[in-house]
Amino acid sequence: MLDTSVPAVLLRIDPNPFHHGTLGAVRSLGRTGVDVHVVAASAGSPVRRSRFLSGEHPPPGPDASLEEIGATLRRVSASVAGPAVLIPLDDAGAIAVSRLREELLTRYLLPDQPDGLTEQVADKAQLPALCEAAGIAHPATVIPDGAQGARRAVRDLGAPVVAKWSRPWLIQPGSGLRSTLVVHSEQEAAALYERAEEAGSRLLLQAYLPAGEGRDWFFHGHVDRRGVVRGGGAGCKHRSWPRGAGLTAVGRWTANPELEALVDRLVTALGYRGILDVDFRVDARTGRYCLLDFNPRPGAQFRLFADGSGLDVVRALHLDLTHRRPPVARAAPGRTFVVENYAPVSALRSLARAALPALPSQRGARARGELAWYSGDDPMPGIAMTGLWCRHVAGRLLRPAPVPPARTEAPPAVTALDATPVMDEEKASC
Repeated sequence: MLDTSVPAVLLRIDPNPFHHGTLGAVRSLGRTGVDVHVVAASAGSPVRRSRFLSGEHPPPGPDASLEEIGATLRRVSASVAGPAVLIPLDDAGAIAVSRLREELLTRYLLPDQPDGLTEQVADKAQLPALCEAAGIAHPATVIPDGAQGARRAVRDLGAPVVAKWSRPWLIQPGSGLRSTLVVHSEQEAAALYERAEEAGSRLLLQAYLPAGEGRDWFFHGHVDRRGVVRGGGAGCKHRSWPRGAGLTAVGRWTANPELEALVDRLVTALGYRGILDVDFRVDARTGRYCLLDFNPRPGAQFRLFADGSGLDVVRALHLDLTHRRPPVARAAPGRTFVVENYAPVSALRSLARAALPALPSQRGARARGELAWYSGDDPMPGIAMTGLWCRHVAGRLLRPAPVPPARTEAPPAVTALDATPVMDEEKASC
């Protein structure tokens, strides 16, 4: 299917060792015979155990400058054969590649994306206006201009509200800040606003849309040079981690013409090209699909949409950039994707059995579903993940609880850091 003379380079700046989307991309491209190189923190990652991985390269640090990211990508390009297809796997990487596009075009194959659009769609402060221009519903959103403005926003929107940092990729590891929170009071919102400088971007307060069965949806796809969406589909989130929010633990490919039409309208209005992962939630009051997030890169569960011809978003991108004709699409509604380490260990077998009743192998996209880590033709990453995850969980359970200092005065009000986390898709596992 693919031109195996053209290698692929996967870039991920986020150091999360449990990013199963990286393994999915390695396997998807590697199974076709493409040489796959990963530029990501791999010292403890199960991904490095995959037999489909051709090369590992040290990544730029989480706080690397644009110049340092460019230097890393130039160094990698010198070690691979000819121009490679470059696929960022997180927002920070996608935005860096967008900014470096003209420089990288001599070394990598990239989609012909309009200038600045990658950063626009990733910036949550700009997303409401983009949705309005395209006629797509979006939750009511306020950008407060101060702590008092944050308090007013909670009053106007009605508690609880969703608090988001407009550019979450700028949050530094170890800061204790989350990209998205539910806050329940004016005091929490005001306290969170005071940390805007630390977060590195603006605070947004957004109307809260309650979760519920059949309300959480996502769409993955690749928009080719002609503006045609390929290699993806609409999925419904059945289980998540944390429960009721967070990343997809069990998702199912579900035909949804209305949602597909909304995505077509959006990418046409924007002129978007390349891979996308967009999240929607149904507003129970209106029945409308509200766009919550637009990620200009593959979502971690993109392998859910491997169709009957073997096409998924990373293969569609490779085919497009090497000017090869894609196979005839063979949609597979009902296909399921399970991320094993986010299900309770005691229920792992029953969960996988119930979700994947006819899964004989991970070789073909015709299987009824797919596991994120375990695969018959590439078993070592799943084995490595089990050991790493058990150590991770044990460390969290055995970590001593901090002893609060003795107080001589009344305790302060609860801060926004105690609020409930939601939809922190890529970092929830950490």
